[in-house]
Amino acid sequence: MIEQPGRRERKKAATRQKIADAARLLFAERGYDAVGIREVAAAADVAVTTIFSHFSSKEALVFEQDEDFEQRLVRAVTDREPHEALIPALRREIHAMVRHCTADGAAPLWRMIEESPALRQYEESMRQRHARSLATAIAADLDLPQTTPTCGAIARFVVDAFSVARESDDPRTAVDEIFRMIEAAWTVARSSVATA
Repeated sequence: MIEQPGRRERKKAATRQKIADAARLLFAERGYDAVGIREVAAAADVAVTTIFSHFSSKEALVFEQDEDFEQRLVRAVTDREPHEALIPALRREIHAMVRHCTADGAAPLWRMIEESPALRQYEESMRQRHARSLATAIAADLDLPQTTPTCGAIARFVVDAFSVARESDDPRTAVDEIFRMIEAAWTVARSSVATA
């Protein structure tokens, strides 16, 4: 049975969503750089300090599902069925994430990110963090040291697959094509890790 969140957690999630929605509307209307945090706070009817209790920075307002995506990648490794191979589990999760981020209405958001150096830099640091978390999960799954270059490289390939596929004209085919390469690299890497 799935435990439902308590009243406090629901209220906190609702406030976070209200802030993210207000920010998204303002950014869409006026552009990311033209909107200040105080304006977001006024539109969401919250204090500036409330925004920063939910989001670490103005950039984080744009990437409001950042933590969820990172956790989803890690759970694709840690929560998969015992018989399920690692790379197919990650491919399935990347497919789901790409579907979410290429849904109708997502294009203006990605254009806004492309047009803002601050957002591009934040996205890159976010991808690096996701890759580190994923590498740690892969290493733990294989009972390897966290610093194993193989796990880091595979994790980076997986995270970059999301970005490449998201920008593709045919995201689904792009994910499958990229993961064929990742699967081949993983097969070779696993054999070298096993003999080390």
